[in-house]
Amino acid sequence: MNLEEAIKKEIRDVPDFPKKGILFRDITPVLYNQKLCSNIVDGFIERLGERPDAIVGIESRGFLFGFLVANKLNLPFVLVRKAGKLPYTTLSEEYDLEYGTSKIEIHEDALKKGWKVLIHDDLLATGGTAEAAAKLVEKAGAIVVGFNFVIGLNFLNGIDKLTNHTNNITCLVHY
Repeated sequence: MNLEEAIKKEIRDVPDFPKKGILFRDITPVLYNQKLCSNIVDGFIERLGERPDAIVGIESRGFLFGFLVANKLNLPFVLVRKAGKLPYTTLSEEYDLEYGTSKIEIHEDALKKGWKVLIHDDLLATGGTAEAAAKLVEKAGAIVVGFNFVIGLNFLNGIDKLTNHTNNITCLVHY
């Protein structure tokens, strides 16, 4: 069984969550399988492309494997959080949601100018949050060299927003 098949076997489908008509792909059962988690980290590293200087993880599920990959590569791990959650001076980026807007932030001193940065999250859907994270990285003077996602929902075309920043986009599982 290849890595994509192994991950899909563990992902739990939750119909009508968080609202009616949405099929939620729940990665929490993946976290119960330590061997699979190690294989996921290795899978991301094997597909890395250009080695980054830091990995940025998007709140909150982007922290899970993003931190593990950063740790294994001995790289800094940088948090991107919802507005108001970081304790120090931040840079922020507002982005559109289906109904309204949201805002994410990064510490202003978390990245060094010119650093190559890989952005990690659990799921690529419409690409709005990942694109906002890329804009934050660029505001900080760093360069986006890739995106990593456990799951890509191809039918939502989120990848289209991200190719403005890099073509190095990895999704271990595609739906």
